[in-house]
Amino acid sequence: MTTLTPGKEVLVTGARCSKDTLEVDFDDGRTVSLPLAWYPRLAQGTAKERNAWRLTGGGSGIHWPLLDEDLSAAGLLSGRRSQEKPASLERWLKLRGARG
Repeated sequence: MTTLTPGKEVLVTGARCSKDTLEVDFDDGRTVSLPLAWYPRLAQGTAKERNAWRLTGGGSGIHWPLLDEDLSAAGLLSGRRSQEKPASLERWLKLRGARG
């Protein structure tokens, strides 16, 4: 992972979502704020679903089980948007609606 701290992997320590923003805390003291719109599954989720997250890989990523979303620390630090293809998101939205 490319970070500003050579030789040390920067890990996620916390996350929270507002109506418009995903904020992620890292063990080196940084906090990044990213537009929630960059992550369509999070944007489509309820507050309860967005608050139900867990760390993966000891903090190398975050998983939202209720939204089937995974984001890496490296991607978040680099400001990478969701790479999900439109067809995949459309299938997920249809399944989500069917469970409704």
